[in-house]
Amino acid sequence: MHGEVVHFEVPAKDVKRAKAFYSRVFGWKTNDTTMPGGDTYTSLVTTEMDERMQPKRPGAINGGMIPHREPFAGPVITIQVNDITAALRSIENNGGKSVVPRTEMGQYGAFGYFKDSEDNLMGLYEAPRM
Repeated sequence: MHGEVVHFEVPAKDVKRAKAFYSRVFGWKTNDTTMPGGDTYTSLVTTEMDERMQPKRPGAINGGMIPHREPFAGPVITIQVNDITAALRSIENNGGKSVVPRTEMGQYGAFGYFKDSEDNLMGLYEAPRM
């Protein structure tokens, strides 16, 4: 997979309040996970998942909630790539800027963040190597 939108993140000033909001309004389930490094990450489950934790419906995606702080001032769209390091090189060569380098998430793969040519913050996801 390369170039597909696979995830989104919503910044929250008050995570508890935001979790309640999305749960009540849209019926999304939330799940707090301790990530490598000890940070808590809140998953937003918008659609049913299979045993591999992938959405069952084609085109559906799930997301997450992050604390509202720089550079996370607005929603983030995450794009899957085969190699985050190579993608960040290409982004920089084409007018974008690396914001967070490739960061391992253990069994969950890796992530990174960049700003595009229009200064929009976007995410990158690299699946774990099997």
